[in-house]
Amino acid sequence: MPTTASASVLFVCIHNAGRSQMAAGFLRHLAGDRIEVRSAGSVPGDRINPSAVAAMAELGIDISGRKPKVLTTDAVQASDYVITMGCGDACPYFPGKTYLDWKLDDPAGQGVEAVRPIRDEIKRLIEGLIAEIDAGRQES
Repeated sequence: MPTTASASVLFVCIHNAGRSQMAAGFLRHLAGDRIEVRSAGSVPGDRINPSAVAAMAELGIDISGRKPKVLTTDAVQASDYVITMGCGDACPYFPGKTYLDWKLDDPAGQGVEAVRPIRDEIKRLIEGLIAEIDAGRQES
C-alpha cells in the first residue's frame, strides 16, 4: 500500500518504552500521515513506561496501546531519519540516512513529575524536526 508520507522517521532508545515512544506519539499527533513513524529499542522492555503514558495522556496523546519493538536493520534501512536517544553503538549505520542523537534523560523508574520535563523537551525537538522535514520537502 503506497504511503502519502513525505519522510520516514525511526526513534531508537534502549527499551523502546519511554523516550522513543513519547517521540513517536508526538510525531504521529503533530504530523499526521505526512511523516511515517517507527520506534524500536536495542533491548526492548516488556511494556511502555506507565509514567510516559500518563504524561502523554495529560496532553491528549494516547500511547497506552503501543508495544516495545526490537530494533532491526530493516527498520533503519526503511527510514530517512534515525533518531537515537541513548542507545549508543547499538544502532546500525547506513549511508544516506540522517542520524540525530537527542540527549534526553531516561524516564525509566521516574514518576510523572520527573517525566513531564523530558516529555516537554521531546515535544520541542519534534516540532523542530517537523519544521526541518517540511523545509526539505519545499526545497525538493
